[in-house]
Amino acid sequence: MTTLHRAAGPDLAAADLYEILRLRSEVFVVEQDCVYADIDGRDLLPETRHLWLASETEILAYLRVLAEPGGGSRIGRVVTAKSARGQGLAAQLMAAALDGAVGSFVLDAQTYAQGLYARFGFVVAGEEFLEDGIPHVTMRRPG
Repeated sequence: MTTLHRAAGPDLAAADLYEILRLRSEVFVVEQDCVYADIDGRDLLPETRHLWLASETEILAYLRVLAEPGGGSRIGRVVTAKSARGQGLAAQLMAAALDGAVGSFVLDAQTYAQGLYARFGFVVAGEEFLEDGIPHVTMRRPG
């Protein structure tokens, strides 16, 4: 059984932040072999929203919603633990992040995951590009 958790940047408990950063590092840095600066100074901003699904013992999936300069929101760092993939957890988080949301959204999707985001009204808004050696595409959801 999983439980949905939410926190604004300043309200994020240190233990939760540690587990979130551990999961992001485990998947994005180690598994996907991408050396990049994951800690970008945006996690603790007041307008940043964190959503994650956890079992009793670990965080299984996570995403964050950032305020975009000039308006709208950006969804990013969508990640699922290897042991929890195939259960629809990323879709549950997307639904929770967008439930009742107003305004436009943007995200940079790994190309293989376009279908997930299309289910939530996101459309491709540009050419494919490489980010850390992985094909991505920008997708937008009008507000």
